[in-house]
Amino acid sequence: MRVIIVSDYAYINGGQAKVSIESALGLAGRGHEVVYFAAVGPADPRLAASGVKVECLDQGDIDTTGKVAFLIQTLWNAPARRRLADIIAAGDRADTVVHVHAWAKAFSPSIGAAVREARCGRVYTMHEFFLVCPTGGFYDYPHAQVCHRVPMSMSCVTTNCDGQSYPRKVARLARHQLLQLAGMPRAFSHIVAISQLQYDAAHEYLPTQVQWRRVDNPVDAENVGPKAALGQDFLFVGRLSPEKGIAHFCEAARLAGVTPTIAGDGPLRDELRTKYPEARFLGWKSASELKQIMRAARVLVFPSVWYEGQPLTVYESVALGTPVIVSDACAGREAIVHDENGLWFKSADARDLAQRLRAFGDDPLASRLSIGAWTRYWSAPLTMERHLAAIETVYREAIAAAS
Repeated sequence: MRVIIVSDYAYINGGQAKVSIESALGLAGRGHEVVYFAAVGPADPRLAASGVKVECLDQGDIDTTGKVAFLIQTLWNAPARRRLADIIAAGDRADTVVHVHAWAKAFSPSIGAAVREARCGRVYTMHEFFLVCPTGGFYDYPHAQVCHRVPMSMSCVTTNCDGQSYPRKVARLARHQLLQLAGMPRAFSHIVAISQLQYDAAHEYLPTQVQWRRVDNPVDAENVGPKAALGQDFLFVGRLSPEKGIAHFCEAARLAGVTPTIAGDGPLRDELRTKYPEARFLGWKSASELKQIMRAARVLVFPSVWYEGQPLTVYESVALGTPVIVSDACAGREAIVHDENGLWFKSADARDLAQRLRAFGDDPLASRLSIGAWTRYWSAPLTMERHLAAIETVYREAIAAAS
């Protein structure tokens, strides 16, 4: 097959780019002709070295472009539409599939127009919710809660749910209207969900003829065997921001009489340091350091209060034999069977979370859940090979649907 992967960034700066780049490398390794189309460089050197053809516009994003110029780019990135159309037309469309991973940080709805007009396989992976929600998260940032408003309804339009300002929400509303006018929600025959929660939250807002497929993202994990001994740390890993539920964890730890260990950084750091001086703040750590920290922990706490997509930290933790206490509101709950490889708690409820933290003070329970975490994950690990085999099946279906 000829696979055209579309993603905002040509280098790894987060989960979306990591999945799109590493799947491109894997697909090339399996003998496919792969084109990687990005807006922002520089390109990961592994792409070209693996035979992937890189097409990068060398544009900026919100961090490197002036606000007015970026607003124009993010509303309608005309060069991106033209270049994507040319890339699609350059090959045999009978065995070509376009796979969009990310467009909201540097591309725009214009790529949807190019995809819709293409007579080839068309696939979209829903890493977030920008295809259906103007702000991409079904989350009300000012009120720190999941948003259940109908996208683009009067209630949605008149509510400031944006994490920065209402003017930015207005810009995103305008972009979402352009997305609809460009026919982007109708451009794809197949949509890949990385969690059941995504389908549940989004499917009613997309055309009924769309074929949904579940393909989990691959997890970077090594089987180092079950733990020989229990750890002590009650660990949080991630960005210190309200939607991640970090404040609920700190409060719950205080109620439970345990010390929260926090690996990460973000806008709440100084406030949390002041309010919870007993907490241990480790800052950002490298991937290898994080694996050692998670392996040594007694339990990972994942208190996110928004949907998430497929939080890989949860899977990485259980793969290391460290059980997880997870919020019942986020997609991370799908990796955890309550009382087998971790525990659920009521989202945003510090008292309920405190009860779960106290439960992990019991060594036999902590040991049983640790064994359960390792055993359950490695019975069906989320490897790259498994991911690629599943996505190839989706590609073949999409190409057949276009013929």
